Amino acid sequence: MTRTDVALAQPSVAQTADATRVAVSTVIFTLRRLPGSERFSVALPLVTRTRDPHEGQWALPGGWLDHGESLEAAASRTLAETTGLAPSYLEQLYAFGAVDRSPTRVVSIVYWALIRADEIPDGSVENTAWFDATTLPPLAFDHNEIVDYALWRLRNKVGYSRIAHGLLADEFTLAELREVYEAILDRRLDPANFRRQVEGSGTLIPTDRFRTGSHRPARLYRYNQDVELAERGPLSTRH
Repeated sequence: MTRTDVALAQPSVAQTADATRVAVSTVIFTLRRLPGSERFSVALPLVTRTRDPHEGQWALPGGWLDHGESLEAAASRTLAETTGLAPSYLEQLYAFGAVDRSPTRVVSIVYWALIRADEIPDGSVENTAWFDATTLPPLAFDHNEIVDYALWRLRNKVGYSRIAHGLLADEFTLAELREVYEAILDRRLDPANFRRQVEGSGTLIPTDRFRTGSHRPARLYRYNQDVELAERGPLSTRH
């Protein structure tokens, strides 16, 4: 629904009067430094709608589900087409299908993704801009509600999974990991307590390498790859 350049063969008015269409949208988060600060914030890309409804408003990247296309494939395709992004982590978030969310009946299957800042291609994409996830303008359709739900899921999931890995390099210091947690939770964390908690979680593996700089060398860690980034339970990949 949110893809700004969708061009589909339109069925007759009689055929579409009671039809329900399926769209796929994606909320993709990254971390960016706040202006004039050393702190990070959670940011996401939005696209400008170029046609009604909501022409000129910002919206989540997305588009229609093509015939014979899986939902995850549609999420990856529409995200690449609208933003040029190809995240390694993509998970289904929720289905939004309120009757009055669009002038016509549309159910949106929403995915969410994480991407590191160094994975974002250089150069801007037409009609696309990055926004702080907590201070968004009024968005098209129910997209403010969707982003709020995605942020809630991210903040809940960071407490019991290795979701932060999607925003980190393969190896990282505990201070870098804490910065990710602080950005997601939007609050400061006590460094000593944080160290005790993550080292006792069993999800981190210390390496024999160190980050050097102006401070004393900091040990590099990596995540235990046996812990899944996204827990799909008994579902197969054919969804």
